Amino acid sequence: MVAPHQLDGTSDDAVLGGRLVLRQPLRGHRVGHDAILLAAATAAGPGDHAVDLGAGVGAAGLALATRVDGVRVTLLDIDPLLVALAGENAVRNGMNKQVRALCLDVGAPAEAFAAAGLAAGSVDCVLMNPPFNVLQSPSPEPRRRAAHAAKPGTLNEWLHAASRLLRPSGALTLIWRADALTEVLAGLAADFGAVTLLPIHPKPGGPAIRVLARAVKGSRAPLAMLPGFVLADAAGKPTMQAEAVLRGAGSLPLADS
Repeated sequence: MVAPHQLDGTSDDAVLGGRLVLRQPLRGHRVGHDAILLAAATAAGPGDHAVDLGAGVGAAGLALATRVDGVRVTLLDIDPLLVALAGENAVRNGMNKQVRALCLDVGAPAEAFAAAGLAAGSVDCVLMNPPFNVLQSPSPEPRRRAAHAAKPGTLNEWLHAASRLLRPSGALTLIWRADALTEVLAGLAADFGAVTLLPIHPKPGGPAIRVLARAVKGSRAPLAMLPGFVLADAAGKPTMQAEAVLRGAGSLPLADS
């Protein structure tokens, strides 16, 4: 097992208004709004098993466990140092009995997932924040590059892994760039339906920068678009709705679908 102290440096950062404290690397990808919004959009209940693909230090999965009592969460990432931090974060937040961290490539074969206790068709919900930037002028910092820059086919690889893990009628929730929504819809078409979209706007009247999508495995129900979620008002102050989600551990409408 790789020890978290082998990183160049870490910081302890509070999210959800202090309800969750995360140790994370000082360099590379840092936890932001995307992970918290993803957790708030994930529909899960007590006893459900959720898998957070590409979990990093565990922000989204642990935020979900903070909001939903009794949910079981597997945090999965390819980076052993981040997995070690995710496991530590589960312990320090008192969630180690319901949350586990697992080092595994999202693109690993089904046999590797099964050997790790993640058999095909065994999971109730999957949440994921895949790397969604094109590989051009990538960050020189390896962990930031891995978290943000995607090689061709990455999204479909992650969607395939999610579909394989999910039970029939299980739900996938993901966050993606709003200007690349067509990629998500095309990728979901093969195995998912009942796609519900929630655009995320930085301010009133501004174009969406992110889109949250929830899709149901095996469904053929039509697509639905929810009213956009606005992060800040015209003066740059967080909206009451954003405060309720980002600081108060509230849920988004997708979680009620």
